[in-house]
Amino acid sequence: MNTSSVEERNEIGIDILHYPSLKTVLMVENTLKKANKPMNREQIKKLLPTKIMHQTLNVILKYLEDSGKILDGRKGIVWIYNPSPKLDKAIKEGVSV
Repeated sequence: MNTSSVEERNEIGIDILHYPSLKTVLMVENTLKKANKPMNREQIKKLLPTKIMHQTLNVILKYLEDSGKILDGRKGIVWIYNPSPKLDKAIKEGVSV
C-alpha cells in the first residue's frame, strides 16, 4: 500500500496528503508580516515568491492561527503576533477598567 496517496486527518481536522516544509511555512509567515492590510488566500498566493497548493496554504494558515500569529476574519487574514517584551510587560502590568 502506497502511504503517500492515503490522506491523514490530523489534530487540526484537515485532510493532509503531506505536510508543508519549514521553508514554505517561513515564506508564508514573511509574506504576511510584510503585508500592511488584510488579504484573502488568493492575494497571499500571488505575493508568494513560489507557487503553493491551496491545501498547503490552508494547513499553514490553520497552524499560524492556532499558534496566535494571525487572525483569519471576514475581511481577510492579518498578522497579529508581536513578540515585543515592552508590550508583554505593559499587558501584564496594565490596569483593567
